[in-house]
Amino acid sequence: MTRRRRDLVLLVLSVLFYWIGLYLYVPTLPTYIQTRTDSLASVGVVLSMYGLLMGVLRLPVGIASDRLGRRKPFIVVGMALVGIGAWAIGSSHSMQGLVWGRALTGIAATTWVPMVVLFSGRFAASEAVRVTAMLTLVLNVGRILATSLTGWLNGIGGYPLAFYVASGAAAVGLLLILPVREDTPRAPKITARQAIHLIRRSDVLLPAVLSAINLYADYAVTFGFMPILAEHLGAGDAIKSALVSSNLGMVAAGSLCAALLVRRIGARSILWTSITLLPIGMILAAGAPSLPWLFVSQLCFGFAAGTGYSVCMGMSIQYVDQKDRATAMGLHQAVYASGMFAGPWASGLIADAIGIRPMFVLTAFACFIASVALVRTLVRHSLHGASWRSQGESEPVPIRQQGGRRP
Repeated sequence: MTRRRRDLVLLVLSVLFYWIGLYLYVPTLPTYIQTRTDSLASVGVVLSMYGLLMGVLRLPVGIASDRLGRRKPFIVVGMALVGIGAWAIGSSHSMQGLVWGRALTGIAATTWVPMVVLFSGRFAASEAVRVTAMLTLVLNVGRILATSLTGWLNGIGGYPLAFYVASGAAAVGLLLILPVREDTPRAPKITARQAIHLIRRSDVLLPAVLSAINLYADYAVTFGFMPILAEHLGAGDAIKSALVSSNLGMVAAGSLCAALLVRRIGARSILWTSITLLPIGMILAAGAPSLPWLFVSQLCFGFAAGTGYSVCMGMSIQYVDQKDRATAMGLHQAVYASGMFAGPWASGLIADAIGIRPMFVLTAFACFIASVALVRTLVRHSLHGASWRSQGESEPVPIRQQGGRRP
């Protein structure tokens, strides 16, 4: 038990420094990129590299991790790339350098697949939603700590300092993960046919698509063009940093609420709350006449993102065998990474054409309509027990009943 506790503490701390390394420079990254270009579309291209590389690589990383029966080697490589990517962006003097540096951080972000599986594997499968919500809380604490320091670091050493400190945080995370014990590698168990069957299951795929919509909105607004809108309203680097931190604070609160309430009220109620609050936050940002309104919008937006992300991630692996979980999590994260890529890329093109505020309104309505359709489909599949009755697996509790007793 002592060794298990030590490993859990080290793993939690490594997750914390991993996300600090990825987000220490994020609040002012869009305005930093603007020092190299006047085109909002070009800003969107650089920002989209993070999600693009995640979308391409997370599923292969998940499959490879399941085939090897190992998680830790992927985490070690990813930690190193967090530091290298941050250093590359901070030291770049060209748009090409920014693109390549952001792409490296996108590759580094694939580490989240084996991290989630390594952590959740230390708990019972029935605890999947609660455990992933707990881990999401750690993720968001790291992002809050990181983004709250961005403006201060910029004031001390300009934009590059935050990138170099992020590299140092990644190095600390790498040192923390090295002593964590992992079970002896197992023989490959999942076949190509099993992997295809797994990624077609509605309980795995539908939560992933819902997360993609959630993160499309998040990366179009909070980590995309909200800092630029804030600058137009008179915000400096410290205010931009505070805006992102307030958003992430509510994401953490949403994750905590999901962990505490999922047994009581069920995943269905939490999902409906999330998809309702998300467009409200975007509409408030679109109509914000001053900076205080932007803060209100970020509080609303952040709580919606935190609850939705936590529940969807847990649902995607809740009924998957432990030996196949990295593949399922790889699919989940690859699909939602498409939203992280498409958010800044598409919204940059739209903002160039019609402006930032109208783009927020259009994004709000599109995401709400798509989310409602997906949640209804997910509930319908759950009630019919579709996709779970395969290869000896038991039928899950329907979403509407997850907060109470089995019928």
